[in-house]
Amino acid sequence: MTKYLVLAALLLGTTACGDTWGQRAVTGGGIGAGSGAIIGALTPIGILPGALVGTAVGAGVGAATTPRY
Repeated sequence: MTKYLVLAALLLGTTACGDTWGQRAVTGGGIGAGSGAIIGALTPIGILPGALVGTAVGAGVGAATTPRY
């Protein structure tokens, strides 16, 4: 279980990729969908609900961050 939590933290940490607000939201949603589907497949949640939650969280985190140069 620990390795899955570490994987989730790493994937969520990469959600803010992009220069503009929209790019970060879209890439965050994509990364969140993939990581949520993986986590959902490994838990009783299921792939589709995991992907939906991951998309929402990833897009929200991506949109809420600012680029650092």
